[in-house]
Amino acid sequence: MPTLSKRLAAEPRTSSRPQILTAADLTRIPWLVHGFTTRPGGFTTSYGGKTLNVGFTKDDLRASVERNRKRAMLAAGAVTKGEPWPLITLRQVHSDIIHVVRSRKAGLIQQTRFVGDGLVTDLRGIALAVLTADCFPVLLVDTKRKAVGAFHAGWRGTVKRIVEKGVGIMRLEFGSRPEDIHAAIGPGIQQCSFEVGEEVEEAFHTQFAYAAELFHTVQESDAVRERYPMLFMNQRAPGHGDPCIKVHLDLREANRRQLLAAGVPEENITALKDCTVCQPRKFFSHRAERGKTGRQMALVGIK
Repeated sequence: MPTLSKRLAAEPRTSSRPQILTAADLTRIPWLVHGFTTRPGGFTTSYGGKTLNVGFTKDDLRASVERNRKRAMLAAGAVTKGEPWPLITLRQVHSDIIHVVRSRKAGLIQQTRFVGDGLVTDLRGIALAVLTADCFPVLLVDTKRKAVGAFHAGWRGTVKRIVEKGVGIMRLEFGSRPEDIHAAIGPGIQQCSFEVGEEVEEAFHTQFAYAAELFHTVQESDAVRERYPMLFMNQRAPGHGDPCIKVHLDLREANRRQLLAAGVPEENITALKDCTVCQPRKFFSHRAERGKTGRQMALVGIK
């Protein structure tokens, strides 16, 4: 039977090849495989053009997603002798639940064995992955103990400190020391696009002493207000503030601060600045596409 690389070479070419983003710091680790997939370069036609959707969504064909996942793993280097490694994913539920992967089962390419939002392992030859479409993927790598982790950090998981807990789980399971851990925060909804309500703001303020530093107010322009300011100079009832003042959350910084709090050195943290909302040609975005969209994958593994 032909190897995966030969089969892909024989398949019809898509409009572009997969584009895998990496963290420069992690690329220096010779035994590590990692990457963050993007939108172009796949077989899915459900979301405009041919895209690399790697999530089993209701709008896409399972066969297309499986081909996309294999293509992504090949592009990231998660292969042995031309065949992709077992891929371990989660049924993500915006939680702080983290699973330790202790066994490898050859041939299970599309394996979803766990419910939760974090995975850690020290096994070689398997890929851990989380899926995102605005939430932040976070990868952890212990360069001394050769252990890795992948985490899905939306605002709910971040409030529950999933990344900070991930560092703790690696310490308990593998003897990881925070100073030996390198971290990469992948593409996600950046501060410029992440308008939030009182529920989110209150949740962060109850958990983090530095919460005020994570929120920023944005004054949106209003042509009518600017032209006729006197119309808006009246007393308003409490709780009915200026509707043009919006509150934005820096979720990337929230996760970076958690890593620092867990003891990971600042120089060991890479945070990509790509915004999934602002770059619709490059990324899937749940917010920008109002829920009908695909998923990116962040994967990590040990050679």
